Amino acid sequence: MSDERVEYQIFPEMRAGGYPRGDHRMDYVVRVNSLLTPEMVVLDFGAGRGKWRHDPIPLRRWLGDFRGRCARVIGADVDPAIETNPQVEERIVLSPNKPIPLPDASVDLITAFSVFEHIVDADFWAREMDRILRPGGWICAWTPNRNGVVAISARLIPQRLHKAVLKIVEPRREDEDSFPPVYAMNSPAQLRAVFDQSRYDHCVYAYDGRPFYHLDLVPAARLWQAVYWLTPRPFKSYLSIFLHKKGDQPPRQPAWQVAPAPLGSAA
Repeated sequence: MSDERVEYQIFPEMRAGGYPRGDHRMDYVVRVNSLLTPEMVVLDFGAGRGKWRHDPIPLRRWLGDFRGRCARVIGADVDPAIETNPQVEERIVLSPNKPIPLPDASVDLITAFSVFEHIVDADFWAREMDRILRPGGWICAWTPNRNGVVAISARLIPQRLHKAVLKIVEPRREDEDSFPPVYAMNSPAQLRAVFDQSRYDHCVYAYDGRPFYHLDLVPAARLWQAVYWLTPRPFKSYLSIFLHKKGDQPPRQPAWQVAPAPLGSAA
């Protein structure tokens, strides 16, 4: 039985648009788009080859490509694969523990989807993000919750076995998308330690998305759903992170309000 059949059986609404209620990717990318304005410079931190360009859901694929809804999209990653990313307009290959080669206060929004769990030196990279972010700007991230069942399970599995285990429980995951997790920047407490609350408003919430690690079996997917329902909120699997850097910015009209109407629509 395919992954699609499994998920379509437990989420019948996927037939209407291809994504289920509680879909963490859609939740994240919609909220980021709600913050975008046409004047913004956006840094896609850990952009890789382009996380959204092969997304199977057309709406999510479109929402994940920020070009045209902001002034400029910069992609940065320690992986040279960033050079092949077609969804950014400027590409930066980062060096470990070397400053991001961007001026101070030059970026309005930083997005980091499934990146914070791989950051080793949280203090250094938090300082760099703070340095390049303008007052009034946003740091947006999605990451596993360090205190959640998924991250705890991952920490119990020896690192040398991670890829093999992931191949079994999530057969569709590509090897190129698997990087070692370290969980140094993956809890509300860790975030408060590196992004001081005197400088940032923390809008962080833990939740569960759809089950992924179900072996392509409906009973296994149902079991994950039961685990999710029974898990107290602080121990939910994932974190959506929206940090607002305190400071004034002139009012701006959101990009979704000024986007051109679809071709063929009435004036």
